[in-house]
Amino acid sequence: MSGPAPSKVFVITGPSGVGKGSLISLLRHRIPELELSTSATTREPRPGEQQGVDYHFLGEQEFLDRVDAGEFLEHAAYSGNHYGTLRSEVDRRIESGSPVVLEIEVQGARQIAQSMPEAVQIFIAPPALESLKERLEGRGTDSPEAIARRLEVAEEELEARDEFHHQVVNDELERALGELEGIVRSKLSESG
Repeated sequence: MSGPAPSKVFVITGPSGVGKGSLISLLRHRIPELELSTSATTREPRPGEQQGVDYHFLGEQEFLDRVDAGEFLEHAAYSGNHYGTLRSEVDRRIESGSPVVLEIEVQGARQIAQSMPEAVQIFIAPPALESLKERLEGRGTDSPEAIARRLEVAEEELEARDEFHHQVVNDELERALGELEGIVRSKLSESG
């Protein structure tokens, strides 16, 4: 008799503005046992964001001290701020037997591929770069300069899509969600 199947870790990555957050939120309604790992960041909270719920908001020095202490599974600097996944966030969920989903940028996803090769890597791609630009502008949270920087980064990130196990094009939300749900459910049903 073997024990319970090990918890699955799903890494959902892709360029900024591709709709990772929306897809994950909807996916968690369909698969409620999926737990979202809360990332840490040095950026300022956006209106409505809560400490420990949306992010662990950390001061820059505290973040860097915790990087030095080896507390992050992955971390990256992005658009002038630091982002990362605390090892304790993921370990706690794995120990409780819950499947966990990480929403992270491509740099971080590459680090997780090294540190946790068993993690299921899913790349969310825009149907075209132009649609990404429209989404970023429509969000209204970034200056034109910041959007231009994010699009430059997105072009590089799109070239990395083949590094990931699965790719989902977020062209139409319901279709993309169904495809993402199919990948996650098939991985959850695989035994140990």
